[in-house]
Amino acid sequence: MCPDLSRANITRPGLFQEHIFLSGGAAISKQVYVGIDVSSTELVVATNPVSEVTQYSNDADGIAALVEQVTLAEPSGVVLEATGGYETLVAIELQLAGLPVSLVNPRQVRNFARATGRSAKTDSIDAFVLARFSEAIKPPVRPFPDEETRELRGLVDRRRQLSHMVTAERNRLRTAPKRIRPQIQNHIRWLKKQMEDLDKDIKKMIRQSPMWRARDDLVQSVPGVGPVLSSMLLTHLPELGNLNRGQVAALVGVAPLNRDSGACRGKRTIWGGRPAGRAVLYMATLAASIHNPIIKTLYRRLLAAGKLKTVALTACMRRLLLILNTMVRRNAHWGPPNMQATALLV
Repeated sequence: MCPDLSRANITRPGLFQEHIFLSGGAAISKQVYVGIDVSSTELVVATNPVSEVTQYSNDADGIAALVEQVTLAEPSGVVLEATGGYETLVAIELQLAGLPVSLVNPRQVRNFARATGRSAKTDSIDAFVLARFSEAIKPPVRPFPDEETRELRGLVDRRRQLSHMVTAERNRLRTAPKRIRPQIQNHIRWLKKQMEDLDKDIKKMIRQSPMWRARDDLVQSVPGVGPVLSSMLLTHLPELGNLNRGQVAALVGVAPLNRDSGACRGKRTIWGGRPAGRAVLYMATLAASIHNPIIKTLYRRLLAAGKLKTVALTACMRRLLLILNTMVRRNAHWGPPNMQATALLV
């Protein structure tokens, strides 16, 4: 016969740990999952299955108190949403405390909330949804970048932001009144000067690290790949070389996904992944379609087969990514085209 469970006696060491006592006196410890809703000023913590909500300030003192209490819970998973940087410090401190921390895409969590019937949205509800998401999905735990990598990523991200500003200003220049054009042109020159300074800083940081320098030299040995894509791969795709073909393509968002239902066969499309890396990969693929013999041959063959240019370029993006992934895994620099075609694309 199953033992009689009673919830009358519940102890909570620290803040979250829950023990359910059997009639014979033995205790069963339930797994605890923690969700943390992050804003610029507050951290709202919820647990599943224990229905408790606690708020902390998103500063050094609040994070220290949060880490202490969450550590006492001995959680099986801790989930935070990627919220543009506000989550970085608390996530790193939790990881340094040895906790299984996962950063997840907010879109995934919102879809999970809708699927479980939660339409309302408050900080407390979001924290509970994250805790339930952690228990149900068990997202993978990946190590967070160290301080030097975060600094390099910040430089790379800032350069991308300036590049977007240059594009926006050039678009405005087309329809701007004559009296405004000199101002826009001066701003474009200033932005491009800032980008040049960032390029120097990024290159300096990469060359000062033996590991980054070796990876940078390897990746840039591929025709069509320049310093912009190389630095983006270093900072936003550290998994390169450690994943198989399907995994790395899905991670970047260049894997064609099915849209089939019954007898209907929909068009294969790409979506999701890491948009920043995919945008830079697209620009590199445009160059590779001219200067890289393998990508150039593939691109022309697809066009000759009647494929749209966007479809052909997407296929070339995936092929270029797979080449880079294999080269990094094998630590092999680019060689003669015939050797690359047979050795890297098997």
